[in-house]
Amino acid sequence: MVESIVVDDVTKSFTIRYHRTLKQMSVAALRRQELSNSFNALDGVSFTIQQGESVGLMGLNGSGKSTLLKIINGVMKPDSGSVLTRGRIAGLIATGAGFHPQLSGRENVYLNAAILGMSEAETRRKFDDIVEFSELGKHLDGQVGHYSSGQSARLGFAIAIHVDSDIFLADEVLAVGDRPFKRKCMQRMQEIRESGRTLVYVSHAAASVRKMCDRVIVLESGRVGFDGDVDDGIRYVKYDDGDDTTDDELGADV
Repeated sequence: MVESIVVDDVTKSFTIRYHRTLKQMSVAALRRQELSNSFNALDGVSFTIQQGESVGLMGLNGSGKSTLLKIINGVMKPDSGSVLTRGRIAGLIATGAGFHPQLSGRENVYLNAAILGMSEAETRRKFDDIVEFSELGKHLDGQVGHYSSGQSARLGFAIAIHVDSDIFLADEVLAVGDRPFKRKCMQRMQEIRESGRTLVYVSHAAASVRKMCDRVIVLESGRVGFDGDVDDGIRYVKYDDGDDTTDDELGADV
């Protein structure tokens, strides 16, 4: 099989600064208080994803999932280790990422599409489909800075889903928005999965992970705690189906 994503011993550290001003730092230093603290968001993470695999990335908040997705996408660089990917990457890794708040939704379609690697001609060709999927209506000509988180997510996902990509990354795409739109997103992601593209799906929703993925990787405090069967992974992280993404919402048979 062809390797799509290879993550090799990746570590990423961040520093928390407890004091912002020079005065605060001086007082803290005189009192012998800590000025900052570093921690590893990712600590020696390694795994390989084959072309066409659908992988659920799970773990508690703060486990490193979003950081890992940003490194795979190239938004961040690891402090050590390496990430190799094959082909074009698209997806929604942060609500409103790549949008200019002072530009309209219409203008941001072209801006964000360009960031994702689409040409202007390709964006023009897909523009009506993107707008229709987003369901923003009259809000499309309003400033994105005035959008709700749900509206930003709608527009971001609508653009990303129309990029011809080899790898699709989705970070909590169902965290915002109403049920009909969530269902539509899941249906489109199912189409991505069935098309043979590689899918990495970050979610706390056990039901949607079971429906979308054939493998689960669980992060624990920046390390890979589990990598294997979907049901075993969900049990490992102690999630159940008591989330707001119900089987009915996902269009599953009940």
